[in-house]
Amino acid sequence: MAPDLPLTGLIVVDLSQFLSGPYCSLRLLDLGARIIKIERPDGGDLSRRLYLSDTEIGGDSTIFHAINRAKESFAVDLKNEDDLAALRNLLLKADVLIQNFRPGVIERLGLDYENVRKLNPRLVYASISGYGEEGPWVKRPGQDLLAQARSGVMWLNGDEDQGPVPFGLAVADMLAGAACAQGILATLVRRGVTGRGGHVETSLMEALIDFQFEVLTTHLNDGRRLPRRSSFRSAHAYLAAPYGVYPAKDGYLAIAMTPIPKLADLLGTEELAPYRDQPSSWFTARDEIKAIIARRIAQKSVDEWLAILEPNDIWCAKVLNWQEVLESDGFKSLDLLQTVTREDEVSIHTTRSPVRVDGVRAKVTRAAPRVGEHSEAIRAEFGL
Repeated sequence: MAPDLPLTGLIVVDLSQFLSGPYCSLRLLDLGARIIKIERPDGGDLSRRLYLSDTEIGGDSTIFHAINRAKESFAVDLKNEDDLAALRNLLLKADVLIQNFRPGVIERLGLDYENVRKLNPRLVYASISGYGEEGPWVKRPGQDLLAQARSGVMWLNGDEDQGPVPFGLAVADMLAGAACAQGILATLVRRGVTGRGGHVETSLMEALIDFQFEVLTTHLNDGRRLPRRSSFRSAHAYLAAPYGVYPAKDGYLAIAMTPIPKLADLLGTEELAPYRDQPSSWFTARDEIKAIIARRIAQKSVDEWLAILEPNDIWCAKVLNWQEVLESDGFKSLDLLQTVTREDEVSIHTTRSPVRVDGVRAKVTRAAPRVGEHSEAIRAEFGL
Protein backbone atom coordinates (compact mmCIF):
# COMPACT_ATOMS: atom_id res chain seq x y z
CA MET A 1 0.00 0.00 0.00
CA ALA A 2 1.34 3.44 -0.90
CA PRO A 3 2.52 5.30 2.25
CA ASP A 4 0.86 8.62 1.44
CA LEU A 5 -2.78 7.62 0.97
CA PRO A 6 -5.27 9.57 3.13
CA LEU A 7 -6.06 6.74 5.56
CA THR A 8 -2.54 5.31 5.91
CA GLY A 9 -1.90 4.38 9.54
CA LEU A 10 -5.56 3.79 10.44
CA ILE A 11 -6.58 0.35 11.67
CA VAL A 12 -10.01 -0.99 10.72
CA VAL A 13 -11.34 -4.07 12.49
CA ASP A 14 -13.92 -5.63 10.20
CA LEU A 15 -16.32 -8.09 11.83
CA SER A 16 -18.66 -8.11 8.85
CA GLN A 17 -19.40 -10.88 6.35
CA PHE A 18 -20.80 -11.33 2.86
CA LEU A 19 -20.86 -8.06 0.86
CA SER A 20 -22.06 -4.82 2.43
CA GLY A 21 -19.54 -4.54 5.28
CA PRO A 22 -16.60 -6.02 3.37
CA TYR A 23 -17.34 -3.66 0.48
CA CYS A 24 -17.20 -0.76 2.95
CA SER A 25 -13.83 -1.89 4.30
CA LEU A 26 -12.55 -2.45 0.75
CA ARG A 27 -13.23 1.20 -0.02
CA LEU A 28 -11.31 2.20 3.13
CA LEU A 29 -8.46 -0.16 2.22
CA ASP A 30 -8.10 1.50 -1.17
CA LEU A 31 -7.75 4.82 0.65
CA GLY A 32 -4.84 3.45 2.71
CA ALA A 33 -6.42 1.89 5.81
CA ARG A 34 -5.20 -1.40 7.23
CA ILE A 35 -8.06 -3.91 7.36
CA ILE A 36 -7.97 -6.68 9.95
CA LYS A 37 -10.75 -9.05 9.00
CA ILE A 38 -12.20 -11.05 11.89
CA GLU A 39 -13.18 -14.55 10.77
CA ARG A 40 -14.42 -17.74 12.36
CA PRO A 41 -11.61 -20.31 12.61
CA ASP A 42 -13.91 -22.99 11.13
CA GLY A 43 -14.48 -21.75 7.60
CA GLY A 44 -14.21 -17.98 7.92
CA ASP A 45 -16.46 -15.51 6.12
CA LEU A 46 -19.48 -17.28 4.63
CA SER A 47 -18.86 -15.51 1.31
CA ARG A 48 -15.81 -17.74 0.84
CA ARG A 49 -18.39 -20.28 -0.34
CA LEU A 50 -20.75 -17.86 -2.10
CA TYR A 51 -20.18 -18.94 -5.68
CA LEU A 52 -21.34 -16.85 -8.63
CA SER A 53 -20.06 -19.53 -11.01
CA ASP A 54 -18.19 -22.82 -10.76
CA THR A 55 -14.89 -20.93 -10.49
CA GLU A 56 -12.91 -21.60 -7.31
CA ILE A 57 -9.49 -20.13 -6.64
CA GLY A 58 -7.38 -21.36 -3.76
CA GLY A 59 -10.42 -22.94 -2.13
CA ASP A 60 -12.48 -19.73 -2.10
CA SER A 61 -15.06 -18.09 -4.34
CA THR A 62 -14.15 -15.33 -6.78
CA ILE A 63 -16.50 -12.95 -4.97
CA PHE A 64 -14.56 -13.42 -1.72
CA HIS A 65 -11.31 -12.69 -3.51
CA ALA A 66 -12.75 -9.64 -5.24
CA ILE A 67 -14.00 -7.97 -2.09
CA ASN A 68 -11.29 -8.97 0.38
CA ARG A 69 -8.05 -8.39 -1.51
CA ALA A 70 -5.09 -7.21 0.58
CA LYS A 71 -6.93 -7.61 3.89
CA GLU A 72 -5.51 -9.51 6.87
CA SER A 73 -7.38 -12.44 8.41
CA PHE A 74 -7.47 -12.80 12.20
CA ALA A 75 -9.27 -15.99 13.23
CA VAL A 76 -11.40 -15.41 16.36
CA ASP A 77 -13.88 -17.79 17.99
CA LEU A 78 -16.50 -15.37 19.29
CA LYS A 79 -17.81 -18.07 21.63
CA ASN A 80 -14.41 -18.37 23.30
CA GLU A 81 -13.84 -15.88 26.11
CA ASP A 82 -10.08 -15.77 25.59
CA ASP A 83 -10.55 -14.95 21.92
CA LEU A 84 -13.16 -12.31 22.79
CA ALA A 85 -10.72 -10.77 25.27
CA ALA A 86 -8.07 -10.65 22.55
CA LEU A 87 -10.54 -8.95 20.21
CA ARG A 88 -11.44 -6.36 22.86
CA ASN A 89 -7.76 -5.61 23.36
CA LEU A 90 -7.36 -5.17 19.62
CA LEU A 91 -10.25 -2.69 19.63
CA LEU A 92 -8.34 -0.56 22.14
CA LYS A 93 -5.87 0.17 19.36
CA ALA A 94 -8.29 0.33 16.42
CA ASP A 95 -9.68 3.41 14.70
CA VAL A 96 -12.76 1.86 13.08
CA LEU A 97 -14.99 -1.15 13.69
CA ILE A 98 -17.45 -2.44 11.07
CA GLN A 99 -20.16 -4.99 11.80
CA ASN A 100 -23.25 -6.28 9.99
CA PHE A 101 -24.50 -8.96 12.37
CA ARG A 102 -28.20 -9.72 12.57
CA PRO A 103 -29.95 -7.43 15.12
CA GLY A 104 -29.34 -8.67 18.65
CA VAL A 105 -26.24 -10.77 17.94
CA ILE A 106 -23.66 -8.06 18.55
CA GLU A 107 -25.34 -7.18 21.86
CA ARG A 108 -25.16 -10.80 23.02
CA LEU A 109 -21.44 -10.77 22.28
CA GLY A 110 -21.00 -7.63 24.37
CA LEU A 111 -19.52 -5.83 21.37
CA ASP A 112 -22.34 -3.36 20.75
CA TYR A 113 -21.56 0.33 20.42
CA GLU A 114 -22.24 1.28 24.04
CA ASN A 115 -19.88 -1.38 25.37
CA VAL A 116 -17.16 -0.78 22.79
CA ARG A 117 -17.32 2.98 23.31
CA LYS A 118 -16.37 2.43 26.94
CA LEU A 119 -13.29 0.56 25.77
CA ASN A 120 -12.25 3.12 23.16
CA PRO A 121 -14.11 6.46 23.03
CA ARG A 122 -12.13 7.48 19.92
CA LEU A 123 -13.34 4.50 17.92
CA VAL A 124 -15.62 5.06 14.91
CA TYR A 125 -18.15 2.23 15.13
CA ALA A 126 -20.11 1.37 11.96
CA SER A 127 -23.20 -0.84 11.73
CA ILE A 128 -24.98 -2.07 8.59
CA SER A 129 -28.33 -3.84 8.91
CA GLY A 130 -31.06 -4.96 6.57
CA TYR A 131 -33.84 -2.60 7.66
CA GLY A 132 -32.59 -0.46 10.54
CA GLU A 133 -32.94 -1.09 14.25
CA GLU A 134 -36.71 -0.64 14.70
CA GLY A 135 -39.92 -1.69 13.03
CA PRO A 136 -41.53 -4.94 11.88
CA TRP A 137 -38.80 -5.84 9.35
CA VAL A 138 -35.88 -5.75 11.79
CA LYS A 139 -35.59 -9.51 12.15
CA ARG A 140 -36.23 -10.29 8.48
CA PRO A 141 -33.20 -11.50 6.48
CA GLY A 142 -31.11 -8.55 5.36
CA GLN A 143 -30.40 -10.01 1.94
CA ASP A 144 -29.94 -7.97 -1.23
CA LEU A 145 -32.75 -9.40 -3.40
CA LEU A 146 -35.21 -9.26 -0.50
CA ALA A 147 -34.26 -5.66 0.26
CA GLN A 148 -34.76 -4.78 -3.41
CA ALA A 149 -38.18 -6.41 -3.24
CA ARG A 150 -39.20 -4.31 -0.24
CA SER A 151 -37.79 -1.03 -1.57
CA GLY A 152 -39.92 -0.55 -4.70
CA VAL A 153 -36.85 -0.36 -6.94
CA MET A 154 -37.83 -3.44 -8.97
CA TRP A 155 -40.77 -1.54 -10.48
CA LEU A 156 -38.37 0.87 -12.19
CA ASN A 157 -36.61 -1.80 -14.27
CA GLY A 158 -37.77 -3.60 -17.39
CA ASP A 159 -40.86 -2.99 -19.52
CA GLU A 160 -44.35 -2.27 -18.19
CA ASP A 161 -45.68 -5.75 -18.93
CA GLN A 162 -42.78 -7.61 -17.30
CA GLY A 163 -43.73 -7.29 -13.66
CA PRO A 164 -41.01 -6.38 -11.14
CA VAL A 165 -37.45 -6.76 -12.48
CA PRO A 166 -34.52 -6.99 -10.02
CA PHE A 167 -31.10 -5.54 -10.70
CA GLY A 168 -28.56 -8.08 -11.93
CA LEU A 169 -26.14 -6.87 -9.25
CA ALA A 170 -26.13 -6.79 -5.46
CA VAL A 171 -26.92 -3.07 -5.53
CA ALA A 172 -28.30 -2.88 -1.99
CA ASP A 173 -25.11 -4.31 -0.51
CA MET A 174 -22.82 -2.12 -2.59
CA LEU A 175 -24.79 1.07 -1.94
CA ALA A 176 -25.06 0.39 1.79
CA GLY A 177 -21.32 -0.28 1.95
CA ALA A 178 -20.56 2.95 0.12
CA ALA A 179 -22.92 4.95 2.36
CA CYS A 180 -21.29 3.43 5.43
CA ALA A 181 -17.83 4.36 4.16
CA GLN A 182 -18.98 7.96 3.68
CA GLY A 183 -20.29 8.07 7.24
CA ILE A 184 -17.05 6.61 8.60
CA LEU A 185 -14.93 9.15 6.76
CA ALA A 186 -17.07 12.05 8.00
CA THR A 187 -16.88 10.79 11.60
CA LEU A 188 -13.12 10.38 11.32
CA VAL A 189 -12.91 14.04 10.27
CA ARG A 190 -14.94 15.02 13.34
CA ARG A 191 -12.71 12.86 15.52
CA GLY A 192 -9.69 14.72 14.17
CA VAL A 193 -11.24 17.96 15.45
CA THR A 194 -12.86 16.83 18.72
CA GLY A 195 -11.11 13.56 19.58
CA ARG A 196 -14.49 11.88 19.84
CA GLY A 197 -15.55 8.78 17.93
CA GLY A 198 -19.13 7.94 17.04
CA HIS A 199 -21.63 5.42 15.74
CA VAL A 200 -22.37 5.31 12.01
CA GLU A 201 -25.50 3.37 11.01
CA THR A 202 -27.11 2.53 7.71
CA SER A 203 -29.06 -0.34 6.16
CA LEU A 204 -29.79 -1.94 2.82
CA MET A 205 -33.24 -0.35 2.85
CA GLU A 206 -31.99 3.15 3.62
CA ALA A 207 -29.39 2.89 0.87
CA LEU A 208 -31.97 1.73 -1.69
CA ILE A 209 -34.42 4.49 -0.78
CA ASP A 210 -31.64 7.06 -1.12
CA PHE A 211 -30.70 5.47 -4.47
CA GLN A 212 -34.21 6.34 -5.67
CA PHE A 213 -34.24 9.90 -4.30
CA GLU A 214 -34.72 11.57 -7.68
CA VAL A 215 -37.70 9.59 -8.91
CA LEU A 216 -39.18 9.08 -5.44
CA THR A 217 -39.21 12.85 -4.94
CA THR A 218 -41.14 13.14 -8.20
CA HIS A 219 -43.63 10.55 -6.97
CA LEU A 220 -44.11 12.33 -3.65
CA ASN A 221 -44.86 15.63 -5.36
CA ASP A 222 -47.01 14.70 -8.37
CA GLY A 223 -50.01 13.23 -6.59
CA ARG A 224 -48.20 10.02 -5.67
CA ARG A 225 -48.94 8.39 -8.98
CA LEU A 226 -47.14 5.10 -9.39
CA PRO A 227 -44.41 5.10 -12.03
CA ARG A 228 -45.41 3.67 -15.38
CA ARG A 229 -42.64 2.10 -17.37
CA SER A 230 -42.66 2.19 -21.12
CA SER A 231 -44.10 -0.97 -22.67
CA PHE A 232 -41.49 -0.86 -25.41
CA ARG A 233 -37.72 -0.44 -24.98
CA SER A 234 -38.09 0.99 -21.46
CA ALA A 235 -34.98 2.44 -19.88
CA HIS A 236 -36.41 4.89 -17.33
CA ALA A 237 -39.93 5.01 -15.93
CA TYR A 238 -39.99 8.80 -15.79
CA LEU A 239 -38.25 9.84 -19.01
CA ALA A 240 -39.89 10.46 -22.37
CA ALA A 241 -39.03 9.06 -25.79
CA PRO A 242 -36.53 8.44 -27.26
CA TYR A 243 -34.76 7.42 -24.03
CA GLY A 244 -33.96 3.73 -24.47
CA VAL A 245 -31.89 1.02 -26.15
CA TYR A 246 -32.57 0.04 -29.77
CA PRO A 247 -31.39 -2.95 -31.83
CA ALA A 248 -29.40 -2.04 -34.94
CA LYS A 249 -28.26 -4.42 -37.69
CA ASP A 250 -25.23 -5.61 -35.74
CA GLY A 251 -25.77 -4.65 -32.11
CA TYR A 252 -27.56 -2.19 -29.85
CA LEU A 253 -27.62 1.60 -29.68
CA ALA A 254 -28.51 3.60 -26.57
CA ILE A 255 -30.12 7.00 -27.13
CA ALA A 256 -30.56 9.39 -24.20
CA MET A 257 -32.48 12.66 -23.88
CA THR A 258 -32.94 14.09 -27.39
CA PRO A 259 -35.57 16.45 -28.90
CA ILE A 260 -37.77 14.49 -31.27
CA PRO A 261 -37.63 17.09 -34.12
CA LYS A 262 -33.83 16.95 -34.26
CA LEU A 263 -33.78 13.17 -34.07
CA ALA A 264 -36.48 12.89 -36.75
CA ASP A 265 -34.38 14.95 -39.16
CA LEU A 266 -31.26 12.88 -38.56
CA LEU A 267 -33.09 9.57 -38.80
CA GLY A 268 -34.82 10.73 -41.97
CA THR A 269 -38.24 9.40 -41.02
CA GLU A 270 -41.53 11.15 -41.75
CA GLU A 271 -43.35 8.87 -39.30
CA LEU A 272 -42.25 11.12 -36.45
CA ALA A 273 -43.84 14.20 -38.01
CA PRO A 274 -47.04 14.11 -35.87
CA TYR A 275 -44.92 14.33 -32.71
CA ARG A 276 -42.45 17.05 -33.73
CA ASP A 277 -44.25 19.98 -32.14
CA GLN A 278 -45.97 18.16 -29.26
CA PRO A 279 -43.41 17.73 -26.48
CA SER A 280 -46.09 16.33 -24.14
CA SER A 281 -46.58 13.43 -26.54
CA TRP A 282 -42.94 12.43 -26.15
CA PHE A 283 -44.07 10.96 -22.84
CA THR A 284 -47.73 10.13 -23.40
CA ALA A 285 -47.02 8.46 -26.75
CA ARG A 286 -43.52 7.25 -25.96
CA ASP A 287 -44.22 3.62 -26.89
CA GLU A 288 -45.45 4.60 -30.34
CA ILE A 289 -42.52 6.97 -30.85
CA LYS A 290 -40.01 4.36 -29.70
CA ALA A 291 -41.49 1.78 -32.06
CA ILE A 292 -40.97 4.17 -34.99
CA ILE A 293 -37.39 4.88 -33.91
CA ALA A 294 -36.70 1.16 -33.44
CA ARG A 295 -37.82 0.32 -36.96
CA ARG A 296 -35.51 2.96 -38.39
CA ILE A 297 -32.48 2.12 -36.22
CA ALA A 298 -32.76 -1.53 -37.28
CA GLN A 299 -31.99 -0.55 -40.88
CA LYS A 300 -28.33 0.41 -40.28
CA SER A 301 -25.36 -0.76 -38.24
CA VAL A 302 -24.40 0.82 -34.91
CA ASP A 303 -21.32 2.47 -36.42
CA GLU A 304 -23.36 3.91 -39.27
CA TRP A 305 -25.75 5.53 -36.82
CA LEU A 306 -22.95 6.79 -34.60
CA ALA A 307 -21.38 8.46 -37.63
CA ILE A 308 -24.66 10.32 -38.22
CA LEU A 309 -25.75 11.08 -34.67
CA GLU A 310 -22.59 11.83 -32.69
CA PRO A 311 -21.33 14.70 -34.92
CA ASN A 312 -24.75 16.32 -34.39
CA ASP A 313 -24.46 16.18 -30.60
CA ILE A 314 -27.02 13.42 -30.12
CA TRP A 315 -26.34 11.66 -26.83
CA CYS A 316 -25.91 8.08 -27.92
CA ALA A 317 -23.57 5.12 -27.42
CA LYS A 318 -22.98 1.58 -28.56
CA VAL A 319 -24.08 -0.95 -25.94
CA LEU A 320 -20.94 -2.91 -25.08
CA ASN A 321 -20.64 -6.38 -23.59
CA TRP A 322 -17.83 -7.13 -21.14
CA GLN A 323 -15.45 -8.35 -23.81
CA GLU A 324 -15.96 -5.16 -25.79
CA VAL A 325 -15.58 -3.03 -22.66
CA LEU A 326 -12.28 -4.66 -21.71
CA GLU A 327 -10.91 -4.25 -25.23
CA SER A 328 -11.94 -0.60 -25.57
CA ASP A 329 -9.37 2.19 -25.45
CA GLY A 330 -11.64 4.19 -23.15
CA PHE A 331 -11.57 1.45 -20.55
CA LYS A 332 -7.85 0.73 -20.95
CA SER A 333 -6.98 4.38 -20.40
CA LEU A 334 -8.51 4.25 -16.91
CA ASP A 335 -6.17 1.44 -15.77
CA LEU A 336 -8.87 -0.13 -13.59
CA LEU A 337 -7.55 -3.71 -13.40
CA GLN A 338 -4.81 -5.33 -11.36
CA THR A 339 -3.42 -8.77 -10.51
CA VAL A 340 -3.09 -9.76 -6.88
CA THR A 341 -1.20 -12.83 -5.66
CA ARG A 342 -0.58 -14.95 -2.59
CA GLU A 343 2.27 -17.15 -1.42
CA ASP A 344 0.34 -20.36 -2.21
CA GLU A 345 0.38 -19.45 -5.93
CA VAL A 346 -3.12 -17.97 -5.91
CA SER A 347 -3.35 -15.28 -8.59
CA ILE A 348 -6.46 -13.17 -9.18
CA HIS A 349 -7.26 -10.65 -11.90
CA THR A 350 -9.57 -8.08 -10.35
CA THR A 351 -10.55 -4.42 -10.23
CA ARG A 352 -8.82 -1.44 -8.63
CA SER A 353 -10.12 1.47 -6.57
CA PRO A 354 -12.59 3.76 -8.38
CA VAL A 355 -11.04 6.76 -6.58
CA ARG A 356 -7.86 8.67 -7.39
CA VAL A 357 -6.11 10.77 -4.76
CA ASP A 358 -3.66 13.44 -5.93
CA GLY A 359 -3.88 11.91 -9.38
CA VAL A 360 -2.95 8.43 -8.22
CA ARG A 361 -5.14 5.32 -8.11
CA ALA A 362 -4.28 2.95 -5.24
CA LYS A 363 -2.82 -0.41 -6.20
CA VAL A 364 -2.28 -3.49 -4.07
CA THR A 365 -0.43 -6.71 -4.82
CA ARG A 366 -1.74 -9.06 -2.13
CA ALA A 367 -4.70 -11.35 -2.71
CA ALA A 368 -7.45 -12.10 -0.18
CA PRO A 369 -6.14 -13.97 2.87
CA ARG A 370 -6.56 -17.56 3.95
CA VAL A 371 -8.63 -18.00 7.12
CA GLY A 372 -6.50 -16.92 10.06
CA GLU A 373 -3.48 -16.31 7.84
CA HIS A 374 -2.38 -13.32 9.91
CA SER A 375 -3.59 -14.41 13.36
CA GLU A 376 -0.17 -15.20 14.79
CA ALA A 377 1.42 -12.00 13.48
CA ILE A 378 -1.48 -9.85 14.73
CA ARG A 379 -1.37 -11.42 18.20
CA ALA A 380 2.36 -10.79 18.40
CA GLU A 381 2.12 -7.21 17.14
CA PHE A 382 -0.69 -6.13 19.48
CA GLY A 383 0.18 -8.34 22.46
CA LEU A 384 -3.12 -10.22 22.32
